[in-house]
Amino acid sequence: MQSQISSLGEFDLIQRFFKTQSELMLVSNPGSVKMGIGDDCALLKTDPAEEIAITSDMLVSGRHFFVGANPEWLGWKALAVNLSDLAAMGARPMGFTLALALPEANSAWLEAFSKGLFAIANQFTCPLIGGDTTAGPLNICITAFGSIPKDKAILRSGALVGDDIWVSGAVGDARLALAALRHEIELEKGDLEVIEARMHQPTPRINLGIALRGVANSALDVSDGLLGDLRHILQQSGKDAEIHLEQIPKSRTLRKQSPNIQNQYAASGGDDYELCFTAASSLRNAITKISGDLNLPLTQIGSIKDMQNHSPKIQLIDSNGARLNPEEVNQLLKSFDHFA
Repeated sequence: MQSQISSLGEFDLIQRFFKTQSELMLVSNPGSVKMGIGDDCALLKTDPAEEIAITSDMLVSGRHFFVGANPEWLGWKALAVNLSDLAAMGARPMGFTLALALPEANSAWLEAFSKGLFAIANQFTCPLIGGDTTAGPLNICITAFGSIPKDKAILRSGALVGDDIWVSGAVGDARLALAALRHEIELEKGDLEVIEARMHQPTPRINLGIALRGVANSALDVSDGLLGDLRHILQQSGKDAEIHLEQIPKSRTLRKQSPNIQNQYAASGGDDYELCFTAASSLRNAITKISGDLNLPLTQIGSIKDMQNHSPKIQLIDSNGARLNPEEVNQLLKSFDHFA
């Protein structure tokens, strides 16, 4: 994108690219927001029968996205990853704040970034209600707020022995796209375009999270790798798990790769933003109905087991029904580390 440096000040920047669009959203969908951008704080309307879910995610240039990345995609993804957290708890989006550090006030970049940001904000009726801007290395930090009926939040700590383990959609495509962009793997142009969209513009499973209230015993979103994230459920629930590698859902594009790459990327690749959840086996028909109602594949990949030792374990089963050895399991449990 050709550089278009403007002389915008902080408040001009907010007014031009963020405040006006936010106000239009609030006029058409006032929802849970009493006061948005324009005062020292935003005001959210609360209901005593509901609880507020709050989540924050930061995206740092060179760490979470390539330097020079498409700003429209960045705007979308910055909010999508927060909405995915709300989805994992069964929350309905209420609004979000944006803290944005910019190397320069580039009008063309801001126009594209705000376009992507408000495209997903409008799709999920989640208005921008405040935030801050400053000069500095490119850094995007969003805090999102959601509403959940009292005591209906889906926690990581609720998995029970005998629960089925499910995952939505397909996993591993974002890791495959990253490998292709790093020239580690060669993909056909059409295949790359499909999975690159999965990487840059993930779909938060808000409707699934809401549908799983009272159905799922535990849940989280898959951001750092399916099995590594599943371990968070096991740790907080005090349980073990058994996973059948062949049952982990993979896209047609990923299935073109070798079995080793398929398993590695599906099991430990990050940035999928699908939901992994557990539910009683007696609710399989209810989950199948949810899948049909949402037109979203939901795949059972394993089950929750009683914890045998002092730390949770994941036992992996290959396509022949054999158990993987500990070294093979550890390789597939590696997930993204923000400080590695």
